[in-house]
Amino acid sequence: MQLLGIHHLTAVTAHASGNHAFYTRTLGLRLVKKTVNQDDVSAYHLFYADGLATPGSDLTFFDWPVQPERRGTQSIVRTGLRVGGEASLQWWAAHLTEAGVKHDGVTLRDGRATLDFEDPEGQRLSLIDDGRRGPSHPWAESPVPAEHQIRGLGPITLSVPDLAPTERVLTGLMAMRHVRHYARSAKDQTSVHVYEMGEGGPAAELHVAVEPGLPKARPGAGSVHHVAFRTPTFAEYELWARRLAEFGAPSSGPVDRFYFRSLYFREPNGILFEIATDEPGFTADEPLEKLGQKLSLPPFLEPRRREIEEGLTPLGI
Repeated sequence: MQLLGIHHLTAVTAHASGNHAFYTRTLGLRLVKKTVNQDDVSAYHLFYADGLATPGSDLTFFDWPVQPERRGTQSIVRTGLRVGGEASLQWWAAHLTEAGVKHDGVTLRDGRATLDFEDPEGQRLSLIDDGRRGPSHPWAESPVPAEHQIRGLGPITLSVPDLAPTERVLTGLMAMRHVRHYARSAKDQTSVHVYEMGEGGPAAELHVAVEPGLPKARPGAGSVHHVAFRTPTFAEYELWARRLAEFGAPSSGPVDRFYFRSLYFREPNGILFEIATDEPGFTADEPLEKLGQKLSLPPFLEPRRREIEEGLTPLGI
């Protein structure tokens, strides 16, 4: 029983319409599900992904009217977005410059060509050369050429003040493997430890930066809410629920999100993790070709559709 890699990452925006414009027009991702936070139906939950809404390509946002985050440790600090080669990174550097998005240029980090930048709310992102490892599923209507489109998520970087308790959960509970460590940069010698799942590679890596000197982060717009890890089937999901209980890890218990099933728990430094199933996926309630075109609600919220729609601010799309 092994986690396959990153399933999705959920972040926070305070400007849903601007968020949608940036992630679909500037980054060229597909809006594959326009729904609401099932625990707070006043907030949109927007899912961006590749052309087939593949597990592992979902970058999602809760729309909350909050202040910007205060950066610090005990948080998820950077989200990797995989592209298929250094030529793509050079294209992205030019594209971001043309779009008025500041970036740090293409550099080498952990042996991979990388391009760091931020979205308009300060969400920290990196485009990473994944060596064309695994298939890609371009979106035909993306403004980004197919060969340069984002292929999926990973790696994801956490910041913790103390590695040991987090490592016990990653390796003992979640069966990840510690495979290497590196310095963040020549100027910043922060030690970053790499843990891999499944077959490994950038889509299945969690990077943990050890930063004891930082204050604790305060959530807000531009922050990450949680990261989810892939388990393929409902059967393995039940095994993970049992494993969490046996490990003595407090968790949400099984939660049915309709598009996938979830288990939520916090690692010892307080960062929220989720284990989510690949099945059934976003075509559970609408065909692939029409994903994201209307507000989708899971069956238990459908009787409240009118109330929910009246409480949402139009996205302008």
